[in-house]
Amino acid sequence: TFILLIISVFLTSCQKEVNIDLPEPELRLVVEGWIEQDQYPVVAVTRNSPYFARVDSSTLMNLFVVNAQVWVSDGVQSEKLELNFDNIGKGVWPFVCYKGSVIKGEVGKSYDLTIYAEGDTITDTTTIPEPVFLDSIWWEPDNLNNPENDSLGYIWGTYDDDPILKQYFRIFTFRRTRDKDWVPLFGSVWDDMFFNGVQFTFSMYRGVPSISDVEAIYDDEELFYFRKGDTVDVKISSIDREHYEFWRTVEQEYYMGGNPFVYPVVIRHNVKGAVGVWGGYGSTV
Repeated sequence: TFILLIISVFLTSCQKEVNIDLPEPELRLVVEGWIEQDQYPVVAVTRNSPYFARVDSSTLMNLFVVNAQVWVSDGVQSEKLELNFDNIGKGVWPFVCYKGSVIKGEVGKSYDLTIYAEGDTITDTTTIPEPVFLDSIWWEPDNLNNPENDSLGYIWGTYDDDPILKQYFRIFTFRRTRDKDWVPLFGSVWDDMFFNGVQFTFSMYRGVPSISDVEAIYDDEELFYFRKGDTVDVKISSIDREHYEFWRTVEQEYYMGGNPFVYPVVIRHNVKGAVGVWGGYGSTV
């Protein structure tokens, strides 16, 4: 007991409060844009903010850039996208974005993005690859952790990979009457490096609509699961490598949860003049 007391006193006396003066981050614009076949382009432009900045409705709304000029070109015609406020009146946070109404995505085409905002010029080019098809999909209950469970489980799928083409995918699900939009899987991006030219069977972990509400995520009894009785649409989207690398690194950072004891992830932004992504989707549902 005496030895433990001495050790505890020694350790207590070694404690020191450290105050770190964190520098302000470099001000950057952030882009999230996409174009899917048979759909108009959508682009959101926001500002970055300090990691420990106060988060409330006012500061979040101030992050949106509402006076940008956003242009998309398919090499033949160019279109200036119009500012759009989505989700207003639907009980969720409004998503401020720029939307097109002329140019629709076509498989095999390339699309140039140009943004003029707050003195910066942001550019990038993306493609819409050839869509692929899942061979089959089905649902199975998860009996591994609970043999009595017959209502919560995973969607499974099989895919026959083309041995010649190098392919990258992103997968989404939509629970009819329950989800407001397509939700990427938990681990949504795939590279055919490990199943090139073979039939591949895999399970799908349901993703979350937003990572901002942590309490809602971990209070969800159906986290990662699909419930028996749901009607679920599954969308598999072909993407090019630059688009894949962005989401792969973003998801790596997200899953690590900001763990300071692992090697930091470098996000592979594919836009020039800002951070973020401009990507094309060749999709089947």
